Amino acid sequence: MGAAGSPGPIGKPLVGETRIFETTPIVDLYVKVDGIDRRLRLKLESANPFGSLKDRIAASLIDHVADRIDKEIGIIESTSGNLGVAMSAECGARGIPLNAVVDPRTSSFFIDRMRGLGARVTVVDEPDLSGGFLLNRIRYVREQLRARPGLVWTNQYRSEANPDAHFKTTAPELRAQVPGPATILVPVSTGGTLAGLSRFVGSTGAPWRLVGVDVHGSAALGGDPGRRLLSGIGASCPSNFLDPATTEALHVDVTEAISTCLWLSEQAGIGVGGSSGATVAAALRMFRQNPRTDELICLCPDGADRYRSTIYRADWRAAHGVTDVGIGAGVELTRGRCSDPAEQYAKRLLRTRTGDHVRTAAGAVDAVRPDQGGPGTPGGPVP
Repeated sequence: MGAAGSPGPIGKPLVGETRIFETTPIVDLYVKVDGIDRRLRLKLESANPFGSLKDRIAASLIDHVADRIDKEIGIIESTSGNLGVAMSAECGARGIPLNAVVDPRTSSFFIDRMRGLGARVTVVDEPDLSGGFLLNRIRYVREQLRARPGLVWTNQYRSEANPDAHFKTTAPELRAQVPGPATILVPVSTGGTLAGLSRFVGSTGAPWRLVGVDVHGSAALGGDPGRRLLSGIGASCPSNFLDPATTEALHVDVTEAISTCLWLSEQAGIGVGGSSGATVAAALRMFRQNPRTDELICLCPDGADRYRSTIYRADWRAAHGVTDVGIGAGVELTRGRCSDPAEQYAKRLLRTRTGDHVRTAAGAVDAVRPDQGGPGTPGGPVP
């Protein structure tokens, strides 16, 4: 037994049915950049059951603290959205109460989805001294830990379960898909994904060049903290998993990231989130800077479905002063227009599984990906 009058440690879910991420697809886009043929490879993590790269770490974070969880009190986590959705699903499957702590940049999609999966959602709306919200979200978490004895913080910002999940799942999966030398661009927030991949390279000798992608206004990779518009990329404080002195990094402006999201939707029929847009924008910059770079791989954490009320709305962009910066100038897509590659893959994969929890996951995929094709969907142009 745990604390007096409470159940003992929370067990792991039955045979791990929630962890369906054997392989998310890599979609190849063949482009001419300044007249030179290149291949842009997008690994679409939106194919995970709950729609993002964070699916990979949710169970790992909970497992890491499972022996301390009181089922009557539960856990708390600060999130910009994706981890909150994945943890809401995982906690729901295990019968663990979850308090997800978000901020005003978190879209209504995330908040509604977390609440629909049973989480308690707290919005921290006071900016911190850097102009962001992360530091105040963490302050709120610490206040709750003091006020609610027995509450457990999974702490994605410091838990080794974060990079370890990517070392064990994301990295070997990529190695199987891309067995030879590769340059892989990875968006950075907590830094857990890039750290996990870097450790894999150090452990296995995988012939990869890893490039972190951050946004201006983020301190994740040692930059000066400032106001940031996008959720899911960047941070108000340095990553605890990465050393800026030894991490190759590119910084992207928010207008580049959003313009790239729109360009991908219009030209390739692929809807991605802002962190993916930043990563592809960085790839296009690398192509332009080095004519000998003929192939780049971008890790794309999520899809357009969760940003319809923000970056894919013209009125939202206008209200935030975001204008098109012509990211596609000198870029011609020659092959590779897609039709919902991540969605079709996820549904096909889920149909091969059985069990009650998998049926729940399949329903969630349907819920977060509306009608296929047409304006405003991952598989069609977004206005």
